[in-house]
Amino acid sequence: MHHLLEIWFSWVLSGGYIGIIVLMAMESSIFPVPSEVVIPPAAFLAAQGKLSFIGVVLAGTLGSYLGAAITYWVSRWVGRPLILRYGQFVFINPKKLERAEHWLSRYEFGGVFFARLLPVMRHLISIPAGIVRMNFKVFSVVTIAGSAIWCWILACLGAKAYHIEPELLENPDAMVRFIRGQSGGILLVVTAFAVLYMLTVRLMKPRSDS
Repeated sequence: MHHLLEIWFSWVLSGGYIGIIVLMAMESSIFPVPSEVVIPPAAFLAAQGKLSFIGVVLAGTLGSYLGAAITYWVSRWVGRPLILRYGQFVFINPKKLERAEHWLSRYEFGGVFFARLLPVMRHLISIPAGIVRMNFKVFSVVTIAGSAIWCWILACLGAKAYHIEPELLENPDAMVRFIRGQSGGILLVVTAFAVLYMLTVRLMKPRSDS
């Protein structure tokens, strides 16, 4: 994993916006590319004047959407049986898939939005969305919204890291640890909002069924 982090890190530093788009597309699909090693170093480059902060967020959002959209359509075409049969080869086990399916069936478009902000679910939510043939326009809107917020958060943390520990640009592992440590509080806030949303859905559904 250390060697992969170094490779992905170098793609961002040498590839600029194209590198960001490609890696974030991978991050939003079945490939285990951590977004913490993509957007924060790009924010370093933006702080140095080599890239634009807004450009980094837009490139990250575009890449995230492309990866999610491709995963959605592949899942829609191949269906659940093939994913269950071959998912183990791309780090998708039945338990993870069932968890994502349950989340989507219960919380629908709001579930997709919050999934884009939460670890693990971010990589998987497009699969059940494709399998159940969720409206693609709705899927696109909530995916873009959630991805844009997440990329903006990571870019802000990357800019903060640049001012606090600029040497992190030379150490991918330390960069990931720093960003994850800094994002802990933000994820708690996101989780709190997600819980409020889930409670609201649960309270409203019995009324709509009656």
